[in-house]
Amino acid sequence: MAGSLTSGRTPVAEGRRDRPLIVTGDTELLDDLLRLCAAAGAEPEVHHCLPERRGSWEGAPLILVGDDAAARCRGATRRRGVLLVGHDQDDPGVWRRAVEIGADCVLRLPDAESWLVDRIADVVEGVGRQALTVGVIGGRGGAGASTLACALAVTAARSGRRTMLVDGDPLGGGLDVLLGGEQAEGRRWPDFATSKGRVAGGALEESLPELHSLRVLSWDRGDSVVVPPEAMRSVLAAARRRGGVVVVDLPRRVDEGVAEALAQLDLGLLVVPGELRAVAAANRVASMVGMVLPDLRAVVRGPYAAGLDEQWVAGALGLPLAGELPVEAGLPAAQDGGAPPGHGRGPLARFCTAFWERALAGGGVS
Repeated sequence: MAGSLTSGRTPVAEGRRDRPLIVTGDTELLDDLLRLCAAAGAEPEVHHCLPERRGSWEGAPLILVGDDAAARCRGATRRRGVLLVGHDQDDPGVWRRAVEIGADCVLRLPDAESWLVDRIADVVEGVGRQALTVGVIGGRGGAGASTLACALAVTAARSGRRTMLVDGDPLGGGLDVLLGGEQAEGRRWPDFATSKGRVAGGALEESLPELHSLRVLSWDRGDSVVVPPEAMRSVLAAARRRGGVVVVDLPRRVDEGVAEALAQLDLGLLVVPGELRAVAAANRVASMVGMVLPDLRAVVRGPYAAGLDEQWVAGALGLPLAGELPVEAGLPAAQDGGAPPGHGRGPLARFCTAFWERALAGGGVS
């Protein structure tokens, strides 16, 4: 008779049809599979043998059958998405049992753990269009890159798009502070610094502070934490799988973690004030960033030194011009009053709105 099982760590309810299905009576294997499901952000339905509830086998997005339960699953409806899982690396009969239940493949733990987490996460989260991911980098210190990154994220969120803002600069003071949310509850970068492999996109999104209708991954107020490349890769990949837009504020230096972030961008915006020293500094930044990111564009900010304009600055850098960032005199006072960058209908908000309209036209980057 079918029945629900419980692990010592994780309660398993009777389940919905959109949950992965685990069929096993092996408690050690069950613990491993529950752990892998948790890592993928999935809460599975668990049974000792074929579930009696009509449609559970047919409707589950993925079925993990333990070696011990293969004989009990003979006669089940043949379908895709059935995986035979076990621990014994030297069992010669495993392929015969896989054929008997119509399994797509045979997995042996712990060797296949990483692959299996990815597969579970794919069926739980779905495999849709990835987020348009835009990085913002200052051509020199104080160029206004963080302000633009926040404004782009705020504008995207206000238009109804799923939006995540990622603070990639541990020395920047924290984008949550710029958005007035330094006290907001949620996880920060130190919580993800040891991440490896797959991070569940839904779990990531739900764990972050929500500010101005967008999710923000920033830094806490403690000591600086190094985010290794594998953690940056895992977190940004999870953010991108959620769709919508992801905005990443990046430092001017390019270390291994920043290089990993650059590799995941669809395009980068280099913010350059209209002055000769800023252009000289931005040229060095552009040369470093351009080794990793092929699509880097200039955003030029006034006021301009004599003889300079946005076209001249972009030409001197050898970069396409993404636009001219207008001067907004009341912006510092508005931020001091608690308004986020990009609020209202000022010049900065209009710049960001126009940028997203171009970048998202037809679902891609123009």
